[in-house]
Amino acid sequence: MKKLLLIALMGIALSPAFSQKAKDNTLTKKETNQHWKLLFDGLTTTGWINGDGSQVTAAPGGWVIADGALTLKKDAKGGDIYTADEYGDFEFSADFNIEPGTNTGIKYFYYKYDKGGNLGCEFQIIDDVLGEDNKQANHLLGSLYDVLPPVEANKKVNPPGKWNTIRIVAKGKNVQHWVNGVKVLEYTRGSKEYLDGVAKSKFSKVEPVFGMVDKGRIQLQDHHGPVAFKNIKVRVL
Repeated sequence: MKKLLLIALMGIALSPAFSQKAKDNTLTKKETNQHWKLLFDGLTTTGWINGDGSQVTAAPGGWVIADGALTLKKDAKGGDIYTADEYGDFEFSADFNIEPGTNTGIKYFYYKYDKGGNLGCEFQIIDDVLGEDNKQANHLLGSLYDVLPPVEANKKVNPPGKWNTIRIVAKGKNVQHWVNGVKVLEYTRGSKEYLDGVAKSKFSKVEPVFGMVDKGRIQLQDHHGPVAFKNIKVRVL
């Protein structure tokens, strides 16, 4: 009898009502107290803008909301979308799910440069196995695209079709890239390593120096590959 009671109590403790994990696209009480802000509520595109500043509208053939995720289907033409606000010191988190071969990314410190146009530092999201742009280490998942590679030995990535969680932490000149709770890249903007990486990249002629801006928008990239995002959130540090 005692054994049955213990099993029953364990079942209650493990039930959703007692779980500390929030439902998708919501914040836990702890996250709310830590001043996290949802950037996607699972129902609307509120807070996201197009390149021309207009409000993003979910529509067939573009960005759609499917099963609680902000989604681009194969061959969709939704265009890149951006947060309405700019961020300097921040922590960003999102879950993503891609299909085999997808190549996309999330850009931060997105800014209009005096020379080079509109650019951002890109947390590369790609199928490392089948993605077409997988030949360089600094083009693989978790890299600062075309500038710095991730630490491959640290990466624990679920395959296409499964969800992964990324995190970007930017404080002062220090930036960290995380995948599924593991830090895969840390760099200091303006350091020799960083500047050497920029000098060898396609951003070498950008002015002012690429990635050295104080703040910018966050961008979800439309790179013509299927991708879905959920649990998109940010907090100012």
